[in-house]
Amino acid sequence: MPHRCSLNMILKKFKSTAISFLVSQQEIVSLFQKFCQLDRNSKGFISADEFLSVPEFAMNPLSQRLLKMVDGLNFKDFVAFLSAFSAKASLHHKIEFIFKLYDVDCNRKVSFNHIIEVLGDLSSSFISDEEREQVLCQLLQEAGYTRNSLLTLDDCIKVLDKSGIRMDVEVPVD
Repeated sequence: MPHRCSLNMILKKFKSTAISFLVSQQEIVSLFQKFCQLDRNSKGFISADEFLSVPEFAMNPLSQRLLKMVDGLNFKDFVAFLSAFSAKASLHHKIEFIFKLYDVDCNRKVSFNHIIEVLGDLSSSFISDEEREQVLCQLLQEAGYTRNSLLTLDDCIKVLDKSGIRMDVEVPVD
């Protein structure tokens, strides 16, 4: 269990992982402390209820979708999950994270309706359903797709990479 492991042992484990270049040693220490706070029962993983105890997480319009991704994460998976928010994370890594949010039925394909559903969660009070559909149709058309296309991760990388979109969201670890 992570609570019984020494912090030095945790740090040694991360030196040999692919995400070690995304997260500094100081960030790992801070994330470990946060993980231990969230893992109230010292089970070695964080449950959906424990994630919902974080007010910012509970208030997030995508919290129910995110819960599917985070329920039962151990410390290593917790850090990997949060690494998508690192300033050092590649655009590909960030798009892969977003793709998982949009892949509602986990079939590795995203439909027009999946995207509209997630965009609705994010922007329901700011833009009408009709405007949301128009914007998405235009974006897909410019990328060579239609509203009937099923997009793969590679398709999403192609669309978002060409868009010049910036993905500078970060999660504070202090």
